[in-house]
Amino acid sequence: MAPSGFGNRVEGLHAVEAAAAAGRVTRLYVESRRRGRSEIEALIDLVGEDRVSIVDDVRPQAETDAPQGLVAECKLILPVPLDNLVMEGAAVIVLDHVEDPHNVGAIARSAAASGLTGMVVSARRAAPLSAVAFKAAAGALERLPVAVVGSIPEALSRLKDRGLWVVGLDTAGTTELFGLALLTEPVAIVIGAEGAGLSRLATARCDLVASIPMADEIESLNASVSAALAGFEVMRVRRGAIGSPDSSVGRSATDHPA
Repeated sequence: MAPSGFGNRVEGLHAVEAAAAAGRVTRLYVESRRRGRSEIEALIDLVGEDRVSIVDDVRPQAETDAPQGLVAECKLILPVPLDNLVMEGAAVIVLDHVEDPHNVGAIARSAAASGLTGMVVSARRAAPLSAVAFKAAAGALERLPVAVVGSIPEALSRLKDRGLWVVGLDTAGTTELFGLALLTEPVAIVIGAEGAGLSRLATARCDLVASIPMADEIESLNASVSAALAGFEVMRVRRGAIGSPDSSVGRSATDHPA
């Protein structure tokens, strides 16, 4: 059975604006005290008065702590097939059971900002793509292709078979992420769960496990911070590569990570 969609509810100004711009909002709830503000009136015009309900307080129906006076019911976003993420210049972020929806949203925001081409999340034992994630993403989940899979290790194997290199991030990695030449190739970067890090099965699918250099007194980084550093390092390495890297999808059995 194909995974169902996500994003049926969004909250907060930036998330609702992005959903409205995508034409997804079917019903918008606005607190009466917010009326008259230019950004709210523009949003109402975009959604259409017939789809707007003015209420005293949206917080009783909100999932987030600070909905900013806006809650929107939306058409679902359908996840993309995993194979759709295999493309020229692919740079995919894979979440190995990240459980905090704030982290998932922040990772999506950094991925979109750094030019990553897609995100893979698990349908099980992972944070849902909820209103909390959408608010943290600030619109990024409207435009970042997301594949929802039943098994992260199987998804990694499939991406490898389709030509992507798989790079895991872990403090135990013996190779530094920064300056890693492999990032110029089609790549999937794997971020482990909060606290637990990369799972054993996901680690086994990685071509390389890299680490982010840190001061000795710092034990680890938040998952979303690690993902942001990885995304922008992909951008930096690719922009700084001498000549044009061969970003066509395909790998040989005799290839080795740099």
